[in-house]
Amino acid sequence: MNSNNQDKAMDLCAFGEILIDFTEGGQDEQGHSLFVRYPGGAPGNVCVGAARLGKRTAFIGKAGEDMHGQFLKDVLNRDDQGERTFSFARKPGADTQMRFEEVDPDLLASTKIFHVGSLSLTHEPARTTTFQSVKQAKEHGALISYDPNYRASLWPSEEKAIEDMRSLIEQADIMKISDEETALLTGYADPAQAAKALIEQGVQVAAVTLGAEGVLVANQEGALIVPGFKSKVADTNGAGDSFWAAFLTRIAESGRQPRDLSLEELREFARFANGAAALTVRKPGAIPAMPTRGELEEFLMNNH
Repeated sequence: MNSNNQDKAMDLCAFGEILIDFTEGGQDEQGHSLFVRYPGGAPGNVCVGAARLGKRTAFIGKAGEDMHGQFLKDVLNRDDQGERTFSFARKPGADTQMRFEEVDPDLLASTKIFHVGSLSLTHEPARTTTFQSVKQAKEHGALISYDPNYRASLWPSEEKAIEDMRSLIEQADIMKISDEETALLTGYADPAQAAKALIEQGVQVAAVTLGAEGVLVANQEGALIVPGFKSKVADTNGAGDSFWAAFLTRIAESGRQPRDLSLEELREFARFANGAAALTVRKPGAIPAMPTRGELEEFLMNNH
């Protein structure tokens, strides 16, 4: 990062969806399924995750003007300090209706890192808004973070998903994908080959999460795997977002361009981020489970 970027008021600004994960919570006396609502949504998770670690963050998005939207707004306002399957109630979702003129230009101009996912690419006008916001943030010197998140039910076809999700790679400075998305995003199933392909397309730092095995991080220097921490798993929701929030926190604190970071420095960042993920899976829900800075540092101290 240049000195101008270091003077920015915001460490991280995320654009995209915030939503509710309805998770099964047993049955009532009549045998009906009960569901617990947990706030989530990948960009919102990353925003809150970084805030919990002491960063100055902002979220740009849209939620319905109903009880659920008010719940999500309250979650963000008060946060100033197992495997999954998904279905979506989104016809259309408020998040897909975000127009560029509704985006606060001051936020795009005042953040060190601008973070986006790929769910905002599935429908207009949010798709165009995503590209316009990335362009404007980049013009103001922000690093662009991209975490594609493939949800088959939201796309008309896998071919369309591949085309649109890959279209943002050339704008990304820092990028995370999961080992389930490597072939989709790069054409290579192997994590190391996939990461290399992203670096060759201009991404400065690429991370491929490997579930319980940890993460593979890569830059122009090469790639290495950073093992994860053993952890009791209550719920895997938000683990990847918590990881990325912590990783981006360290990028922001470094004050340097990602391309200037050594693989050894990235190893340390990834260990820090793996710790955040390990703590997140111990509790149900995404946002409620994300650790504070103190909790994470204590965990890392006790797990050399």
